[in-house]
Amino acid sequence: MTSAPPTTVAPAASATTRRTYSYLGPAGTFTEAALAQVTEARDQIWRPVRNVGEALADVVEGRSDAAMIAIENSVDGGVSTAQDALATMPGLRIVGEYLVPVSFVLVGRPGTRLSEVSLVAAHPVAYAQCLQWLSANLPEHAHLPAASNVASAVGIVDGVSDADAAIAPPGILEHYDLELLAEGIGDNVNAVTRFVLVSRTVPPAPPTGADKTSLIVELPEDHPGALLELLEQFATRGVNLSLLASRPIGDALGRYRFVIDADGHIEDERMADALLGLRRFSPKVIFLGSYPRADRAVVHYPDRYSDEVFVEARDWLRGLISGEPGA
Repeated sequence: MTSAPPTTVAPAASATTRRTYSYLGPAGTFTEAALAQVTEARDQIWRPVRNVGEALADVVEGRSDAAMIAIENSVDGGVSTAQDALATMPGLRIVGEYLVPVSFVLVGRPGTRLSEVSLVAAHPVAYAQCLQWLSANLPEHAHLPAASNVASAVGIVDGVSDADAAIAPPGILEHYDLELLAEGIGDNVNAVTRFVLVSRTVPPAPPTGADKTSLIVELPEDHPGALLELLEQFATRGVNLSLLASRPIGDALGRYRFVIDADGHIEDERMADALLGLRRFSPKVIFLGSYPRADRAVVHYPDRYSDEVFVEARDWLRGLISGEPGA
């Protein structure tokens, strides 16, 4: 028994006003769970794809209005394929972020019992996050690698997998007729995956006070203190970084770009000033977007970095240049 997500077919001519969202399919993935949090995506067209590159290409080439992709995991860190794609595919903008708790279930064909399981299908990352439970409850099992969390279970349903059971997201049970053998088998109960909704380039939404700005920045050259100079662009303006990850550019050894999440919005004076500093410093700055934080936590900063202080400082400088008395 299977059931489909809201819509998984191409839009018909009569549905031209509906929006299309690409996501890593098939139905039942964590990415689908993230897309389900997007209010404006409900009752729209959901387009399942096979990988992050395909999802973003859908947006760039106009097949979809937006794509939901995983970008960071609290256990495994940044999703390198997503970070590299955002660095190399122009015309994209992050417009929102969403958090999905990572929980796994063990499923099998109807009638399967846990005691009968000896071969477990799982994506390697999911398998690693469930290894303690598997070692304790199925100490003699073997692992059959799968292309995705959902694919491990779909292979059992379709009869193409030799596995007795599969590790999959809990949502799989809403779409396929499977036996639930165990739930909550992940080793880290606090594991969370961060997803971002990506559209074509659009102006950022107005600041909310609880915002995040994402960037990718290349160092101008490899010399002592180069990374420190990059970080000083934020530190001297009171901008906190919640993510700093390096990725190889790929054109030579020792050449890296940095994926950055900074607390604040591009319309905040301190953030705008930091971006101007980055632009002077770096040969390539990719602005990925300013958008509301998923946790809606208000960004706090010292009073000396308030918008009013930056505006007053500029007015003071203008007064000095124009010769205003008392400036």
